[in-house]
This record gives sequence, structure tokens and C-alpha cells, in this order.
Amino acid sequence: MARMNEHFLKLTSSYLFSEIAKRVNTYKEAHPEADIIKMGIGDVTLPLPEACIRAFHEAVDEMARAESFKGYGPEQGYAFLREAIAEGDYRSRGVEIDPEEIFISDGAKSDTANFQDLFSSDAKIAIQDPVYPVYLDTNVMAGRTGSHRDGRYEGVIYLPCVPENRFLPEPPDEEVDVVYLCYPNNPTGAVAPRDYLALWVEYARRHDAIILFDGAYEAFIQDPDLPRSIYEIPGAREVAVEFRSFSKTAGFTGTRCAYTVVPKECRVKDSEGRFHSLHDLWFRRQSTKFNGVSYPVQRAAAAVYTPEGQAQVRANIAYYMENARIFREALTGLGYACTGGEDSPYIWVETGTDSWEFFQLLLERAQVVCTPGAGFGKSGEGFVRFSAFNFRENVEEAARRLSTVFSGATQ
Repeated sequence: MARMNEHFLKLTSSYLFSEIAKRVNTYKEAHPEADIIKMGIGDVTLPLPEACIRAFHEAVDEMARAESFKGYGPEQGYAFLREAIAEGDYRSRGVEIDPEEIFISDGAKSDTANFQDLFSSDAKIAIQDPVYPVYLDTNVMAGRTGSHRDGRYEGVIYLPCVPENRFLPEPPDEEVDVVYLCYPNNPTGAVAPRDYLALWVEYARRHDAIILFDGAYEAFIQDPDLPRSIYEIPGAREVAVEFRSFSKTAGFTGTRCAYTVVPKECRVKDSEGRFHSLHDLWFRRQSTKFNGVSYPVQRAAAAVYTPEGQAQVRANIAYYMENARIFREALTGLGYACTGGEDSPYIWVETGTDSWEFFQLLLERAQVVCTPGAGFGKSGEGFVRFSAFNFRENVEEAARRLSTVFSGATQ
């Protein structure tokens, strides 16, 4: 008889955003007339930049001609896109990344989930709390945790992100093998200054640990003094893997394209203490388990790095960040303490109440959807997350509804 992977039974509930969708659909069935504004999930609303659409069309036309048709592409992605990324996202900021260290994929979510394939089943994992659920759930599935007790899994090192530490937890006193960091942070919206990232790089170098750094929202950083990549920190190439995505940066949530940087200096030990290249391991994993991103999509992504594409991407980001400013000011005007919304498209709001109860109250009284903080971890209780990815008129209307419902709230 085939037996299941029983580690799946440890998972505490359905995926967070599936649960939100279920509750919203239940409400809509009972109130079909309701005009619901969704500010929970981080899905973009603006169309793809015109430069990307044009490149997309041209690449599709290439596929219609025998002389320009493309079959299976290179495992790591086409050189034209990897070279554009190396130049546009790294060398332009004084960071030297070889195009061969860049792996094109269908999303940072899948890459951060799949990268744990490369580590031993007994690797000790440190994860921020609250956290993007994929980091934790995939390690539960892989068997690196014990049972779920009192809101947390046994065997995981949790790094509480709370107001007292400005949502920037310091490295633990104990030794860990793999650390997940995300900045600008999802869900808290916190950003990491240079000296903070340097603490983690030094920790990883001292303990032969690996940092899995999710930089999916780096394009939303407005402060020029903040680092946009962990590789701006000396020594990071030896201990850090960086994940980035075109989903929020250029609106590719429905098009699917991202990339992961694995420096050739980054190494991991086997059971006998011998070092092996993470770059080579990831190449082997991807070439076996991943089919690649289509040629037209990669051409569309490369158009992001043209002068026209850069201008259009910056305009879209400015639009979302203005949404964030409007909504953050509405919340602070109601007396709520907020993080994010300044160098991040997410606004993390301290409600002081049960986060799922606040979610339901907001849905029922204002027909506005947020994301309950408890869905991101134990330290997320008492908070909710709002996303700036929406149309301006919806953001302004949601702000008006909140002002009507919660006028006089204090924190």
C-alpha cells in the first residue's frame, strides 16, 4: 500500500490566502449586493508595462516563424535576460553578479519553497515570526519540524518581529543552519538598514549558515540609503542566496517570472564536513525538476530593463506607493500604529484585538478585506496587513469606509 508523507498532517490549517478567499466568498453568498474592496492579498492591478507587452507580442510572433521558433530553452534561462538582470539590478548599484549565477524561474514563492530541497532533513531552520507562510510550511512538509504546539512548531527557531525590536530581530544566541530573511518584509513592511544585514552576514559566516534572502519587494524602497540587495554587504556572496520577482515590480503576477541568485562562492557541507557548491546543487535540482519559463515571458521580462521599461515600472511603483501613503495616513489619522507603507507596499497595523475577529468585523461593517496577522505566525496576532496593490479609487473609498466605521479609534 502506498503511504502518504505524514509530515503534511502537521500543517495546522489551509493556506492563509485560501482561507481568506473562503471567508470572503461565504460573505458574498450571503450578501450578493456587497461591494467588497480587497486589500488583503498582494496581487497587482495595473496592466503590464507597455514595453513588456510589446516585447511579449514580438516574441510570440517569433514563435510563429520557423526561422525564429524556439524550442527548449537553457535550464537557467536565456542569456539575454540573465545579462540584463546582472547589469540592471546589480552592476548598476556597484554589485558584481555573474549572469551565470542567475536562475530564471516562475516565481519567488516556488523558489523559496523549493530551495530547501538542497538541505539535510535535520537542518536547523530559523524563521522570522510573523512570516510569509511558504517558508515555514515547506519545511514542515520536508520533516524538519516537530508537532505544532501553542501556535508554533517544535524544532524551529522563531525570530519574533515585534514593535519592541522595530520588526528587526537579531541573530539568535544558538547556532542554526538556514535562516530565512525577507526585506522589505512581508508582512510587516519593515525595511533593513545596512548595519542590520551586516549582523546577519557576520552571523552566517561565523556559523557556516546559509541566509535565504527574499528581496521580492526591493523595487519599492524609496530611501536611497537603504540596501536593495544583501550582496551590497561585504561577505554576503559566501553565505547568502537572493530571491527576486517581476510579479510586484513589473506586474507579472499573472505572467510568472522571477529569478534566484546563487553565488559560486556559496557552499554547504556534507555529513563528513566536505564543502559543496550550492550553485551546482541548485542547477542540478532545477534542470531535473523545473521546465523553465517560456521564451515570450522572458523577452517581456527583459524589456523591464530598457529605458522605456524602467520609466514605466517606476511609474507603476509610484502609483502603488501613493496608494500606500493615502491608506497609511488614513489609518494613523484614526489612531492606529502602523509599520510599512513608506518603503514597502504593505502596511502592518496594530489593532490590539484578535486578528481574525478584526478581519471579520472589517468585512462585515466596511466590506473591506485585510489579511489577519495571526495567519503569518504567533507574533502576528493583534495585527493585520493591508496591501497597496489596488486601484486609486478603491483605496480612497476603503479609507473613507474605515474612517466612517472606526472614527475615534485609539491605540
